[in-house]
Amino acid sequence: MPHETATRTALVVLAHHRADSLSAHIARRAVARLTAAGYTVDLLDLHAENFDPRMTVADQPDWGNRDKRYAEETEAHMRRILDADVVVAVFPIYWMSVPAIMKGWIDRVWNYGFAYGRSKPRLAGKRILWLGLAGATADDAIVPGMEQVLATQLSEGLAYYSGFADSRVRVLPDAEEQPQTLDAAGNFQVGEAIAGAAREAHYAAFVATAEGHVDEFLAAELVDA
Repeated sequence: MPHETATRTALVVLAHHRADSLSAHIARRAVARLTAAGYTVDLLDLHAENFDPRMTVADQPDWGNRDKRYAEETEAHMRRILDADVVVAVFPIYWMSVPAIMKGWIDRVWNYGFAYGRSKPRLAGKRILWLGLAGATADDAIVPGMEQVLATQLSEGLAYYSGFADSRVRVLPDAEEQPQTLDAAGNFQVGEAIAGAAREAHYAAFVATAEGHVDEFLAAELVDA
């Protein structure tokens, strides 16, 4: 009998308040790349689904009990992570970190007893790609440090701690139409907005870079397997 391969699943998490944003577009492109690669994709738009980022007593009725029942919304999001083989998170970078709604999603859903606090992590073996959109220009000296800060927070402090087999952070600079830089004196500078054909070429390259990160991430899974 021919070997039957189980359907691979992916969760794409978007943290942006506008459906017409560049972040939302990149999330949709990630869905398209994953679908083309044979994944069944669950798109989680945190704002569109009105996710409440505030931690409540219902989310931690008894912190020390790792087998406790969580709030209904939290339980639903936990199931969505459990159902996914890979996760791709897309977000604008705010102050060297993720937006508040994504931080709240992490706090509420990646909870004690679920994401950590067990000798055998429930999320063991999963893989995650973090795509952060930055207004800084590609040649800005802050970009490497920004990526390192995010990698420390998201890969070392969260994903690996929760048993993920692979966690990668990729920063996508040049997200803004007007280049944003600091001069030698530390003054914030905003350049002329790109327009017309130059703008189209700029964002075509931006999207291609993002798609390349997704493709690289999926190719690594095949190599690791």
